[in-house]
Amino acid sequence: MFEHKPQPGWIAVEEFLTDKVVHPDGSLQRAVQSAIDAGMPPIEVAPNAGKLLKLLVQMSGARRVLEIGTLAGFSTIWMAQGLPDDGTLVTCEYLTKHADVARANLDAAGVGHKVDIRIGAALDSLAALEAEGQEAFDFVFIDADKENDSKYLDWAVRLGRPGTTVILDNAVWEGAVLEPAMDPVNAPGIISALELMGKHPQLDATVIQTVGSKGWDGFALAVIR
Repeated sequence: MFEHKPQPGWIAVEEFLTDKVVHPDGSLQRAVQSAIDAGMPPIEVAPNAGKLLKLLVQMSGARRVLEIGTLAGFSTIWMAQGLPDDGTLVTCEYLTKHADVARANLDAAGVGHKVDIRIGAALDSLAALEAEGQEAFDFVFIDADKENDSKYLDWAVRLGRPGTTVILDNAVWEGAVLEPAMDPVNAPGIISALELMGKHPQLDATVIQTVGSKGWDGFALAVIR
């Protein structure tokens, strides 16, 4: 796994902000612990980023959310909490054991009724959603294997609509977007997705750099036009 290098000061500030401003509830804290207990990699979003996802879902007025990459359901819970009670979140998870942990966490958080977990390769699940003729999604969060980021972004446009918000996590990757040799597995996929975002005729986008417990990273934010 690629090594991120958080600085002590970044972590301290993140913990301060989480305690004073973000206030993750017990269900979110349990989700993080469940991932540790299940031996999952600690790659869920930071609490302040999770809260941002929730607020973006609320501010966009989304009723239908698509997530690519579930893990233990930490970001899923945040976004589901931002949806109205009759909202829907479809999340794609490759591994059954991760999906099982996420399902338990979602149900414990009281948002399980909003969430449909699709198990298997995300590209297959996304094609199935299109084949089912699902209603367009209002908000898409991409946080899965970086090698397929461009394909996921293409699917976000296909399954979205004008006005849909698209968030791509891990857009800086410790600066590997400038030095792909730092991580030849993941960096090329991130770079390709960013280049696609910048030139796609249906996307208007920007990228925000971040620092914290997850190291030096960032997220790309786009709207479908």
